[in-house]
Amino acid sequence: MSYFQDLADDHPELSYSPLLRVAQLTLQYTQDHGPIGLTKTSAFKRAFVKWAAEHFDWPGMSHDELFIMNKVLNEYDFPPLELLHFILVQMKLARHYKGEFRITKRGTALLKSPAALFTAVIPFFLLEIDHAAYSRLKDGPVGNWDVWLNVLNIEVEDGGSIKQLYEVLYGVAPDDLSGWRELGAFSHCVLEPLCWAGLLVEVEAEHQRIGGSQYFKTPLWNSALKLDTNDILESAQRH
Repeated sequence: MSYFQDLADDHPELSYSPLLRVAQLTLQYTQDHGPIGLTKTSAFKRAFVKWAAEHFDWPGMSHDELFIMNKVLNEYDFPPLELLHFILVQMKLARHYKGEFRITKRGTALLKSPAALFTAVIPFFLLEIDHAAYSRLKDGPVGNWDVWLNVLNIEVEDGGSIKQLYEVLYGVAPDDLSGWRELGAFSHCVLEPLCWAGLLVEVEAEHQRIGGSQYFKTPLWNSALKLDTNDILESAQRH
């Protein structure tokens, strides 16, 4: 089932997607500077990882923040880049050849169309990737994207915390380590991917504590998604 609807290349709300932006930057880098060098383990070499840290402007992972914990930066130290690398190769937008990361004809074509690149990359990232495995969690939350998207469509209309949104879906979480694991799995496998896609935004509480962030829809949510609960939402808003 497709949850996404077509957008125009000049649609301003595409700019809300961090993952789309860094896909464009990475593919454009290969156009401007040539192939990207790879290590023996087929990761990006440190020179490009440093460039990515400087230019991606990733929320919560700025160049300075990344280098607080790392004297040098490897691909695995910058999770959005590691995931992007995997996506671009899996989708045949780029390929590895003779120790280099090279853009493909398909990647070159999609780079010219932001909307087409979004339509290719974001549904694959959101719906096809095992986010529990990527976040190194043993298990993901019970459920599927049909449930999560349609419920969140209603519940995040006015914002909500991890705990509030979790309890709508699953009931009260146990107040012990297993409960925090369940909240963490929900955050890593549902809320974080939606933020990386640009559909939700996390707003930290003024006095931050665990679970204190609030999540809100970005304008891209309503523009990009077509969901069964849209009719319920529209009816509630009319009344």
